[in-house]
Amino acid sequence: MAMVAQQTGETLQERSKGKDVRLSNIIASKAVATAIRTSLGPRGMDKLMQLPSGEVLISNDGATILSKMDVLHPAAKMLVELSQSQDIEAGDGTTSVVVIAGALLEACGTLLAKGIHPTSIASSFVRASAKAQEILEDIATPVNLTERESLISAVNTCLSSKVVSQNSDLLAPIAVDSVLGVIDPKTATNVDLRDIRMVQQIGGTIEDSELVNGLVFNKGSTKSAGGASQVKDAKIALIQFCLSAPKTDMENNVVVSDYAAMDRILRDERKYILQLCKKIKKSGANVLLIQKSILRDAYNELSLHFLAKMGMLVVTDIERTDVEFICRTLGCTPIAHADSITADKRGAAEHVGDVVMPGSGHKVVKFMGVRNPGKTMTVLLRGSNELILAEANRSVHDAQCVVRSLVKKRFMIVGGGAPEIEVALRLKEYALGQTGMDAYCMKAFADALEVIPYTLAENAGMKPIEIVTELRKKHAEGVVGAGINVKKGGITDMNEISVLQPLLVSTSAIGLATETVCMILKVDDLIVVA
Repeated sequence: MAMVAQQTGETLQERSKGKDVRLSNIIASKAVATAIRTSLGPRGMDKLMQLPSGEVLISNDGATILSKMDVLHPAAKMLVELSQSQDIEAGDGTTSVVVIAGALLEACGTLLAKGIHPTSIASSFVRASAKAQEILEDIATPVNLTERESLISAVNTCLSSKVVSQNSDLLAPIAVDSVLGVIDPKTATNVDLRDIRMVQQIGGTIEDSELVNGLVFNKGSTKSAGGASQVKDAKIALIQFCLSAPKTDMENNVVVSDYAAMDRILRDERKYILQLCKKIKKSGANVLLIQKSILRDAYNELSLHFLAKMGMLVVTDIERTDVEFICRTLGCTPIAHADSITADKRGAAEHVGDVVMPGSGHKVVKFMGVRNPGKTMTVLLRGSNELILAEANRSVHDAQCVVRSLVKKRFMIVGGGAPEIEVALRLKEYALGQTGMDAYCMKAFADALEVIPYTLAENAGMKPIEIVTELRKKHAEGVVGAGINVKKGGITDMNEISVLQPLLVSTSAIGLATETVCMILKVDDLIVVA
């Protein structure tokens, strides 16, 4: 009898430990969700982050904020990874996905306190998530990629919550056109955003940003020895060999004892470099791109002097990582040796030249009228300081991801918290037809989704309970597009004011958040491995 009592005690102790670990995981994860909840929506606040290096960063992008946070709790780290997953999958909704996960975990805490088993909650949540995605697909409208205005509306919704939202009239068309320029809208099923190069240039304002159907380098041509700064009908060569005196493979010192020997060395060096420059000129190239070298100088003053005399425009210090993009844009092939320079390896452009940036005096090299066989685009971003430029870059990238989401899944839904309220309403109706624990858990899942409109209203300084109640009433009356208009501080049909977003952003957010919550629920012990 004593043995039975002892065994029972052990079992109870083990179960209570599982509860404690689960509760600890839920509290830690909710803390992360609460930290970025104020950043949701067009009236969300921005976060000022000071990095260990002393650098300062301003952003309200969920994925950026969480990636910079020093999160120690292992369960809370899962929410950081959740935000990054949403960033990879859809590119937008990185704050929403964490806020939804936080609300679902709060619902789990209530259900667990009522004595419902974690496995039952997890299985019900998975079914509720599948049903929610089904409802979203039902209320979605198909989109045609040739309808540029509807794409710009979706991008405007994404940019409305960013630091650079006041410049969305300029940045939204840039984002849409840059993505449409690298795909075939009829057949594309995905977009490789590496085909779009972002060039940042300090000076001027964001209003000076532009989309270039060609190539831009964020520095001017190298003219320490003079030379051309504008070339029409350019024939471009990209070289990977060095225009400087050769070095020995091993570190050696050459001791020169008399002036005659020194003169001979300098004469030979001059002769060697002149031969290389003549070979380049003979190939017919009049614009030369020189790749950066780490072993020895990629060029020297002497080589620049010879190239200037030959009337060539020279751009130096091309990064190794940019070579592939440049080759695809200009239609050239990198040349590894002077003897292999041939006409078929050259690229071509109608005009290459230095352009002075308004507002700063900085110069950039622009390649206009390129063949562009690889279908690439370049976005030239301007800004008054590094903080604005970095945030503009992140915002345009998110906007491009929105267009990519529409290419992947060509459906659009309204924004402003409308889809979440509609899903919550229909899911509650569906839950009434279920039996037992399923019905209870699905109702809790539906209630948790209302956190999005609640937070949108709260961040906009409105009365959230009144607004969410009014929204429920409108949706119950059949106004599917009714959402929160933060500009007017009331409820409007989102279709009328063109607040649209890709279907993929919402379905992905609900699916990924549910997956993470179920994973956290099924953990009943925390083992520290030394």
